[in-house]
Amino acid sequence: MAKGLAFVALSLIIGVLQSANAEVPAIFILGDSTVDVGTNNYLPDSNITANFPHNGVDFPFQRATGRFSNGLNTADFLAKFFGFKRSPVSFLSLNGTLAIKKRRFRGVNFASAGSGLLDITGQTSTQKANVVSMGEQVYQFSMVYNDLVASKGTSEAQNFLSKSLIFISVGSNDIVGNHYSKNPIPKEQFIPNLAVVYEKHLRNLISVGARKFGIISVPPVGCCPSQRVSANGECLKELNDQAEAFFSTMDTLMRNLSYENKDIKYSLGNTFNITKPVIDNPQNSSFTDVKNACCGNGTLHCTPLASLCSNRHKYLFWDLFHPTQAASRLAASILFVGDSRFATPINFSQLAEA
Repeated sequence: MAKGLAFVALSLIIGVLQSANAEVPAIFILGDSTVDVGTNNYLPDSNITANFPHNGVDFPFQRATGRFSNGLNTADFLAKFFGFKRSPVSFLSLNGTLAIKKRRFRGVNFASAGSGLLDITGQTSTQKANVVSMGEQVYQFSMVYNDLVASKGTSEAQNFLSKSLIFISVGSNDIVGNHYSKNPIPKEQFIPNLAVVYEKHLRNLISVGARKFGIISVPPVGCCPSQRVSANGECLKELNDQAEAFFSTMDTLMRNLSYENKDIKYSLGNTFNITKPVIDNPQNSSFTDVKNACCGNGTLHCTPLASLCSNRHKYLFWDLFHPTQAASRLAASILFVGDSRFATPINFSQLAEA
């Protein structure tokens, strides 16, 4: 991604914020750690958490909220571009009290770090609550729908949800997990299998009122610092091939789904096309380090004792797996106003107006 395009994207956002916000009464976010704002903090047995330093070093008051980032993540920036302060709070943080009757109810974040499309992704053999699976997140969304109906009535609840945005960022953990499993399923079989499960989740969301979907596809996961270590410093091609195959499969799925359901609107974000050019040609971007983790570096996880880079805005990766706040801002901005190379058939800002 050229530096010039990033500047143009951020500039265009200013011009469309007000009109887009008027069309978005609420935002609902499902997925994994790229959009999680602290869900796993509320899972006592989870070993996939980030509610400790150096996470959050650039968040207000340097709070480690559970975001796998030095500051805000992609969910936060997407929400900000639609006029929100940041991402809605985690569903589990509400303790079952959604406060839907309040005038300013603006949505919920269901995302859980480590989760995937498959129920087994991110789980361990002994800890059944290690992550909140995608299936469980969809069920939680249905609980919100029921509360909306009880509070507003069916017609008003459906109208509310029809104008709201559903952002989903999931699939990376499934692909990486399968790749490193004892008996990995071949790409030609595994990716279509994921699409079948994804379709089931989408149909379940549609059945309880979801109408506008911002789908964030899988980035070049083979270029994460964790994968470069196992590939002698180079990106792991097999994982990147699966990420590209996943996008193509999702493109077909969403086309077919929207053809069948005429009132469904969607934008399919291609984070592979957003991120890979930065990795291949960092000199054309604002990043100077696109290989190493800012926190922990090498093979170390980001912990309070890990090393920490000082120029965090120059790093693409925060830790072994996740983007920095700067990288999340760039990705979200291009999803918001990018052309068909980065979001199809429309971008996220156009989705709000559709």
